[in-house]
Amino acid sequence: MAKQKVPMVKRSLFSWIMGPNTKLQLLVLVLIAITVFTRVLPLEMQKRIVNEAIRLRNVDLLVHYCAIYLVSVVSASLLKYLVNVLQVIISQRTLARMRKGLFAHIITLPLSFFRNTQPGLVVSSIVSELALPSNFVGMAVAVPLINLLTLVAFAGYLFWLNAWLAALSLSIYPAVVFLVPLLQRRVNLANKKRVDLTRRLSDKVAESISGIHEIHGSGAYGIEDRKVGAIVDRLYRIRLRWDLLRAGVKTSNNFFTSLGPFLVFILGGYLTIQGQLELGALVAFLSAQEKLYDPWKELIQFYQAYQDGMVSYNKTMSYFDAEPDYALTPPDRPPLDIEGKVTVQNLAFVTGDGLKLLDDISLSLKPGDHLALIGFSGSGKSTLAQCIGQLYAYTNGHVLFGDAEVEELSKQDMIRNMGFVSQTPFIFDGTIEENLLYACEAMDDDSQQAASRPSLDDKIQVLHQTGLFTDTLRFGLNTIFNPGQDDHLVEQLIRVRRSFQKQFGDSLAEYVEFFDENRYLYHSSVAANLLFGSPNRERFKGARLVADTYFLDFLKHAELQRPLIELGADLTRQTIDILGNLPPDNLFFEQSPIAPDELETFKALNLQTQRRKLHQLDEADRAKLLELALRFTPGRHKMVSFPHLLERLILEGRALFKEKISADDPEAFSFYDKEQYIFSQTIQNNIFFGKTTTTNVKAQDKIVQSIIHLLIEEDLLETIVRIGMQYQVGGKGDKLSGGQRQKLAIARVLLKSPKLLIMDEATSALDNKSQARIQNFLDSRLKGKATVIAVVHRLDIIKNFDQVAVMKAGKLMEIGTYDDLMAHKGVLYELVSGRQ
Repeated sequence: MAKQKVPMVKRSLFSWIMGPNTKLQLLVLVLIAITVFTRVLPLEMQKRIVNEAIRLRNVDLLVHYCAIYLVSVVSASLLKYLVNVLQVIISQRTLARMRKGLFAHIITLPLSFFRNTQPGLVVSSIVSELALPSNFVGMAVAVPLINLLTLVAFAGYLFWLNAWLAALSLSIYPAVVFLVPLLQRRVNLANKKRVDLTRRLSDKVAESISGIHEIHGSGAYGIEDRKVGAIVDRLYRIRLRWDLLRAGVKTSNNFFTSLGPFLVFILGGYLTIQGQLELGALVAFLSAQEKLYDPWKELIQFYQAYQDGMVSYNKTMSYFDAEPDYALTPPDRPPLDIEGKVTVQNLAFVTGDGLKLLDDISLSLKPGDHLALIGFSGSGKSTLAQCIGQLYAYTNGHVLFGDAEVEELSKQDMIRNMGFVSQTPFIFDGTIEENLLYACEAMDDDSQQAASRPSLDDKIQVLHQTGLFTDTLRFGLNTIFNPGQDDHLVEQLIRVRRSFQKQFGDSLAEYVEFFDENRYLYHSSVAANLLFGSPNRERFKGARLVADTYFLDFLKHAELQRPLIELGADLTRQTIDILGNLPPDNLFFEQSPIAPDELETFKALNLQTQRRKLHQLDEADRAKLLELALRFTPGRHKMVSFPHLLERLILEGRALFKEKISADDPEAFSFYDKEQYIFSQTIQNNIFFGKTTTTNVKAQDKIVQSIIHLLIEEDLLETIVRIGMQYQVGGKGDKLSGGQRQKLAIARVLLKSPKLLIMDEATSALDNKSQARIQNFLDSRLKGKATVIAVVHRLDIIKNFDQVAVMKAGKLMEIGTYDDLMAHKGVLYELVSGRQ
């Protein structure tokens, strides 16, 4: 019978010392044996150098003994370094194994465990608290062994030199052995309190950050400050006591260690004067006494590391000493292939606090049936769905999936055959594709062939089914390539660009202002018109442009600086005349080049321009006027006029700037060229090669639909979607909207094609159109193929379900078809009719 594996949280700290580290620990033992010898040898050499080489004035002996001394010291240092390297390797390997093992254990614990466990506790336990135990494991063999053997070797050598002097010099250590553990026990007690309070602080900070919206909404800054402040103050006092006690341990050790040389001088000096001890032996004694401090200090530090590590390890393991509700893998068999039949018999669920959430629930579903669970909030419908899906362990009754009891199935059995979508699904940091494949990869194992995993067509199909295809396509179209990333695709996109202007240039002319080297772009800024390209240097981007000396010199050379500053002054004057007396509201400033928060600044600047000539203004004011002129966009800032003469000057300056910068710094800009791909722009911008002139949603959709038409013609649609699936969704999917997150969660479950699909208000975050799309897919594609249990919050979508179950206060009030229940005029009839 195979030996049962000890759970991670049941392992003792000492069990980590050997195991996978055995070979390294044995190597440490060999190195220690050599190291101890190389530590003692220099003491004998010191004695011989004084007693023989110096006393006899023998230079050859002096060189010989000094050489041995040097080799011993160098060897001891190198060997100690190698031992330290092995300690670090063992420590870090153990830390990695502890972290992986503890994390693997924690994520299998029941959901009820996490109701009472803050994320901060889990984070601090894995990231911080395991460092001390792993450090102890790295030291466990090397530090006590090398230092104890060194002490024994030194003591033996000293007794060999002179027993009385050795006994006296070592007499202080029993006192240290008694005093240090006494202080250390107090250190340990303070350390336990420190660990507990540190975790409480971590939990409280994590809770506050998680509830930051509520804190801001309630203005509860003071409440949270006081809660955290009280814990910080207590932690300050505990840490102060802990550090002072640790300092006491160190000070006591240093005092007794420094007392040793005094005793050697007193007795050793007397014996040497009396001729009872050789001078070389006294030198060796003094040297050995000094060297005794290092191994003793390391032993004290090791004892402290052991105590700290033991406290931290035991505390951490005790926090997570719980067992999963279900076996993770089936015993000695492959995962079951289960038909989609579901039978619930007399099901009850009682919480640990004695609260009965489900009471005597019974229902039955044939494979392919669709069941809607409805009821008021708190009726138990979500709890029922979670018990069927093995997310909660029911306390009484039976749930049969196929012909197997759910509580007897392993988690792997369930995930092979069941998919679950919650009301608030979690989206992981990564790409859309990684999240899409998450459920499929979770049920993969080494025995599966790659051919059985979802293909690109499967992914695109499920994106269509959930309505996420258009969003993913947009992500792809908004992708920016790096130069040389995909030359073949770049050539295809340039070909699409030509086709776009040829086929849709006229029909989209009112929505898109196409780039044309010989025309002024009214929906681009003055700076964009002048540069007519995308800068590759940071110095030419945004607000930096107006401060760049190269650009300013060019404006002077092209005789554009004065006209642009005059334009800035005119824009200031016209804007102040129109908006100067209005409140600084964004609504009034939508068509102005001056932002509301800049109004007062430009009011003051307008007064300056009225009192002084432009050339008399200081450089800062002239720079403000120039910056305002450069960001002026005639097509958007319609409340002020744009001089036609300046338009012609800018077009001439455009050609001059391109010629000059191309000669001075050819890589500085990517100029707009119909035959060149613009790597600083998105795929979509490269295709229509211009700027949109409106934010109208219908216009944007018309542009996108035109691009899609061409992508289909060029057989590039799937390629762009595949690029879109590489979009990084951000932490918790925060770069996606709530609806997009919900669609992605549904898509990743549908991709695995489960026999049983449980949806816990899974469409609640979707708009009506998207929700209808999902429901239509369930009705048309999954009816009869997959069993669906849906917790539903909208009563207008339950008519097509095979059965409707109405719940109230944890009880199943009625179940049947929609028509039968409505005809019966029971609880469902009351809900639909709006009666209680």
